[in-house]
Amino acid sequence: MAKTKKAAPKKATKKTVPKKAVKKAAPKKTAPKKAAPKKTVPKKATPKAAPKKAASKTTVKKATPRKKRKINPALLKPLTPSPALADVIGSKPASRPDIIKKIWDYIKKQGLQDGKNKRMINADDKLKALFGARSQVSMFDLAKIVSTNVK
Repeated sequence: MAKTKKAAPKKATKKTVPKKAVKKAAPKKTAPKKAAPKKTVPKKATPKAAPKKAASKTTVKKATPRKKRKINPALLKPLTPSPALADVIGSKPASRPDIIKKIWDYIKKQGLQDGKNKRMINADDKLKALFGARSQVSMFDLAKIVSTNVK
């Protein structure tokens, strides 16, 4: 009788422990195995798709010149700078993008961009008159400053 009692608990422990381990491990292991063959099937299809991609890239290259953005003509209109702005960029009329470029050329030539925060522009004597006596201005304020100083 002692032998049967010992055998029964061993069987019960063996059944409960392996079932839990097998059930949890089996779905996790089988799912990646099933996913791996699926990945190999698209790999076989990708060489066929590669020429299509190459063809689509050529069509994209053809499409880009057609969809080239046009610059708004209002931005290209020459504007006369105010006297304060003329000290920085010159007195000739220029478009808004050209004015911003010239201001940035002046800022970089003079080394007026802040070292720690590159978004900030330190003002010298010419720029203080342009910035309204502020010693430091954000680069995002340049468009506003230009619009107030052109006609």
